[in-house]
Parts: sequence; structure tokens; C-alpha cells
Amino acid sequence: MLSKNQLGFLYMFLSVCAFSIMDLIVKWSDGYPLAQVLFFRGFFGILFYIFIIPSNRRKNFYYTKRAGLHFLRCFFGLIALLAIFEALRNLPLATVVSITFAAPIFTTIFSIFFLGEKVGFYRWLAVILGFIGIIVITEPGFSSLNIYYLYPIVFCLGLSYVAVTIRQLSKSEPVWLISLNFSIAITLVSLVSIPFVDWIMPSFNDLLLLSSIGVFGGVANLWLSQSYKNSEISLVTPLKYLALVFAIIFGYLIWKEIPSIKTIIGALLVISSSVIIFRREIYYKKKISISENE
Repeated sequence: MLSKNQLGFLYMFLSVCAFSIMDLIVKWSDGYPLAQVLFFRGFFGILFYIFIIPSNRRKNFYYTKRAGLHFLRCFFGLIALLAIFEALRNLPLATVVSITFAAPIFTTIFSIFFLGEKVGFYRWLAVILGFIGIIVITEPGFSSLNIYYLYPIVFCLGLSYVAVTIRQLSKSEPVWLISLNFSIAITLVSLVSIPFVDWIMPSFNDLLLLSSIGVFGGVANLWLSQSYKNSEISLVTPLKYLALVFAIIFGYLIWKEIPSIKTIIGALLVISSSVIIFRREIYYKKKISISENE
């Protein structure tokens, strides 16, 4: 039987897997306007959530007593989403990735001030170790600093606040509603672009790929919300570092990219970050179990 923190750890791992697949498909769809890709991300995410709405909530699925907090989650989530896409269009990928992986640092700090979570030595160690691994892999350079470097930082801040709001919402709101509202927000914002952006009619195969962006994005967000509901944010957030490990694997299998020694060393540091967290949870669970049996 898994503890709540271990269950949150598992949901975060599944979320990272789904997000990684979604990112892979987004990479293949770079011939389409950004707003159009966002539409498929949001619209087919909505269709996914329709099938998991409980039967007793189908007539009033939209009901909530925390509309303001839902708005903040969607607002800052959209800012983070738009910021990261703008950064990716104007900065080297390695630079963007290295900056965005600073998000756990902001999340850990936010969880202390907004949620009152206690962060021990080993969690700080895991966050820092994972961040060092990212730096080793990406070797970021800031010799040509410009305004676009601010966008990944905006993404980090937005994502960190989103993590806090999900943690607060999940205490009283179903996770499917939290994710559904965000998919609706993405869809509405993308539709606003129609008068200003020339959308492209996709082929049948491309339509399937674009649709799967919404499905994987919807599943990933659902598991992300479940993770934050079951566990402390500062505990599970470092697992997101594994996304870079998946990127290395996909790069080798699909594009035959062979990782460098630095990439392998960095990946090992990232994996070590997650192992430290999980082993500490197992240790504390055994310790509590022994105490209860004494």
C-alpha cells in the first residue's frame, strides 16, 4: 500500500511521461501556427475530460465555490504556456530548458510561504542536485543576453504559482475540473487568434497527431493535479527533471542522437535527485510503521 506522498510521486512520474510524449508530437507539428496547435491542445483536452466527468456531475460539472482561484490557475497557466513558446521561438533550446528547470526552486520557495510546507535537507539536496544535472547537460550560455531570456523566467514563476493554486484547489475541487477549466481557457484564447492568424487545414494523419496533443496534454494535467493533491509540491516537483532524460532517450531512438559524456553524467544526477526523494519516503514510511507497532 503506497503512502499519499508515494502515490503523488507515481502520478508525477506518469505526468512527466505523458508531457514528454506531447512535447515530442508538438516538435513534429512545427509547420502549423502556434495558436492552432494550442487549439488542439485545449479542445481535445476538453473532449478527454468529458468522458471522465462523474455521472452525478454531468448537469452541473462547471459548479465551483472557488471560481476566483480557478481563474488565477488558468491565468497564470496561460502566461506560463505562452511565455515558454515565445522563448522556444527566439532562444536556443538548451538555454530555454536549462532556465525552465529552475522552476522547482521557485516552487519549493512558494510552497514554504503560501502553503507552509516544511522542506528538509534532503529535499533541498534533491532539488539542487537535479538542477546541477540540468546545467551539466545543457551547458547554457548567456553571452548574448537579451529580453527573450526573461520569458523562461516568467514561465518558471507562472508554473510555480500554478503548482501552488492546484495544491489549494485540490483540497476541495475534483482534479478533473481543475484540468478541464485550463483546457477550456486554452481553447478560448486560441480561438481569439483566428482573425489574426492563417490556420492551415491539416491532413488526416496530421489531424490525428494534433488531436493526440490534446489527449496527452489532458492526461498529463490530470495526473499532475492528482500528484499535487496527494503529495507536497516540494516533494514531487523535482521528478520533472526526468523529462530531460526522456528527451535524451527519444533523441537517440528517433533522431539517432548519441548523448555526450556530459549528458550522461547530467542524466545520472537527475535520476539521483528522484531516487533520493523516493528512498527517503520509503525510510519514513518504515519508521512510522515501526513506531505504530511498538
